[in-house]
Amino acid sequence: MIQHFINNTFVDAAEGGTFETLNPTTNTPITGVADGSAADIDRAVKAARAAFDSGPWPKMGAEARSKYLRRIGELIEKRADEIAEAEIEDTGIPVSQIKKGAIPRAADNFYFFAEMAMKIGSESFPSDGKFQNYVIRRPVGVAGLITPWNTPFMLETWKVAPCLAAGDTCVLKPAEWSPLSADKLAHIIQEADLPPGAFNIVHGFGESAGAPLVAHPGAQLISFTGETTTGQEIIRNGAATLKRYSMELGGKSPTIVFDDAELDRALDGAIFQMYSLNGERCTAGSRLLVQDSVYDDFVTRLTGRVRAIRVGDPQDAATEVGPLIHPDHWARVRSYMDVARSEGATIAVGGGRPPGFPGGNYFAPTLITDVRNHMRVAQEEIFGPVMVVIRFKDEAEALTIANDIRYGLAAYVWTGDEDRGRRVAESIESGLVWLNSHNVRDLRVPFGGCKASGIGREGGHYSFDFYTEMTTIHVALGQHPIPKMGALK
Repeated sequence: MIQHFINNTFVDAAEGGTFETLNPTTNTPITGVADGSAADIDRAVKAARAAFDSGPWPKMGAEARSKYLRRIGELIEKRADEIAEAEIEDTGIPVSQIKKGAIPRAADNFYFFAEMAMKIGSESFPSDGKFQNYVIRRPVGVAGLITPWNTPFMLETWKVAPCLAAGDTCVLKPAEWSPLSADKLAHIIQEADLPPGAFNIVHGFGESAGAPLVAHPGAQLISFTGETTTGQEIIRNGAATLKRYSMELGGKSPTIVFDDAELDRALDGAIFQMYSLNGERCTAGSRLLVQDSVYDDFVTRLTGRVRAIRVGDPQDAATEVGPLIHPDHWARVRSYMDVARSEGATIAVGGGRPPGFPGGNYFAPTLITDVRNHMRVAQEEIFGPVMVVIRFKDEAEALTIANDIRYGLAAYVWTGDEDRGRRVAESIESGLVWLNSHNVRDLRVPFGGCKASGIGREGGHYSFDFYTEMTTIHVALGQHPIPKMGALK
């Protein structure tokens, strides 16, 4: 049974409700989970509020907070196998991608922000010997952290680590489809002995737990990763209390392959960036743009590779794609196959349940060709192992297609011409662009999107622009002139 974690104590839901989390390989229940309500959120926010207003965490020096964060990172490494097993069971992500990628990265998030906590200080702006102006950063208050179901543990640590490093306290609302690894994080933080109330978890659904967290007057910050429509609703719900938001929302990212690219590497990058993590990746290169002169050969090779992707049990080291997270999501991804056919596109590979997998949420790696950029399958985020391929003639057309989308999270450009690569990368309307690479993250740089893909940036010192309040202090040096309004002459 998974409980809430409030004020350093594991507790049942206030109303006693529970829900089940399912194993996506079989859709059988794994365990019950406390079903959070407004009462649970209120209790958690009040605990976080008390920890912020009266507790030691926000007043603690950066070095002391840094030690706690490093301790959490060490405990994640110590329990890496246990966390990975929970994540695989709950999400269906293949073991090789969890153990080699997501869990080590989660520990790195805490190590990185432990260091960043020590580096973020004040800035000074002297002014002609008349003033010494300086800027200090202080924690804001209570943060509501709402995380998605894809790679949940890594994405939870991506928010929790900078929040705690800044001196804020928090209430984490994990996704209801993948709550197991968040519970592991709660046990780790309890073992790390953070002050009570600094970190809290309330499980539950968006309507009954997420919405009350967003609307709660005791929380000043909302960091959300998820669907664009949900992000819009969150902003509406929090408007009355003037929340500060960080939103990492949907994406339909282009991968552009020019004819002078190193095509073998471009092929590897395009496939990995789309089909890893079961295609449930916000930065997936789900729109593949290929130049006319190499289109036929590239797509022929791509078709063979996609057909050969190994679908299987996520616990098997040979598996490259496992099941989708939930039956409802499987049905949503499957519905786009009917959309593709109705629009005149061709499902060249996949398009449904793969042979040999009668149960669970398995969906075959899918490739859709004969696509035009105006089609729904090219414009809407499918969030599964589904890639669409679009032809282009030249650089100008590639840029037009790449930017003709409501989203702007990530983009990938493959070319042997360095000048063109930079020119295209700087012209794409996107928060993140990789040139001749798949998604290789550097934790020092800002992460986030533009247009309908998000608001704000997190990562490196940019996280602290969200999680801290800046106060400018102006110190007069000497006797500068002050106008004398109303003085007798």
